[in-house]
Amino acid sequence: MTTDCVFCKIAAGTIPATILYQDELVTAFKNIEPKTPVHILIIPNRHITSINDVQPEDEAILGHLFSIARRMAAELGVQHSGYRLVVNTGPDAGQSVFHLHLHLLGGRRMPFRFEE
Repeated sequence: MTTDCVFCKIAAGTIPATILYQDELVTAFKNIEPKTPVHILIIPNRHITSINDVQPEDEAILGHLFSIARRMAAELGVQHSGYRLVVNTGPDAGQSVFHLHLHLLGGRRMPFRFEE
């Protein structure tokens, strides 16, 4: 755990969050500032700053993140209507917490467009 990382603290249980799933590798919890009706974050429990810091030995964790995303989409009822998985890497992409995380977004129709 990185001592100043809010997501590490959530995974460790030292900061409260609405945890929807947790195992030895990942934690999924509700986003406190949701952008869609379903907006959860799925993080590796081990601190990885961003995709830029992923190592070959992290492949199992990354695969598990996506498996849990599929599971959470089903549990939250968006697997058939559709959902979006987003990973922001770096400040220009919108990464504000520097701990790798997937955003699972769903529950409404989302346009495909980039804002400039």
